[in-house]
Amino acid sequence: MDPANDTMSIVDGQSSRNGMRAADADRERVAEQLRSAHADGRLDLTEYDERVQQAWAARTYGDLDALTVDLPQARPSTPTVSSEVRRSHQRRRQSPGRVTVTAWAGASLINLVIWAVVCLSTMSWIYPWWIWVAGPWGAVLLARWVGERGSASGVPR
Repeated sequence: MDPANDTMSIVDGQSSRNGMRAADADRERVAEQLRSAHADGRLDLTEYDERVQQAWAARTYGDLDALTVDLPQARPSTPTVSSEVRRSHQRRRQSPGRVTVTAWAGASLINLVIWAVVCLSTMSWIYPWWIWVAGPWGAVLLARWVGERGSASGVPR
C-alpha cells in the first residue's frame, strides 16, 4: 500500500501480490500444502500445528507465502472435476425423490413385517391394513415420478 496516495503499488503492470488480502480458499490451500508436507515428514507435528494456526490467521498472500517458502511446491493433485459436474453428481446422489422412495419403502416394509408377525403369532388372517400405509403414499410417489418423466421428455401435461 502506498500511503502517499492510498493505493496498491504497481509492479510490472500488476498489483503487488504480497500485499493483497487472502481469502479463506487461499488459507485452505496453504493448510492442505502444510498437511501434505507433514504427511511427507517435512514438518514435525509442532511445526505443522504452528504453521496451520498462522495460515488461518494470515491476512495477505505474503503472510501465506512465508509459511511455505521452505517447502517444495504442492504435489500435482488428481485431475479436478468441474464444479458443474460435481454439482450434477451431488444432485443425482442426494435426490429428494430417492430419499422419499427410500423412506416409503422402509415404512412399508416395517408395516408389512408387523402385519406378518401378528398374522403368524395369532395363527389367523388379519385384514392387510399395511396396504393403507403403502398404497396411497406409493401412488403419490408414482404419479410424481410419471409427471417428472413426462415433463423431462417434453410431453405437455
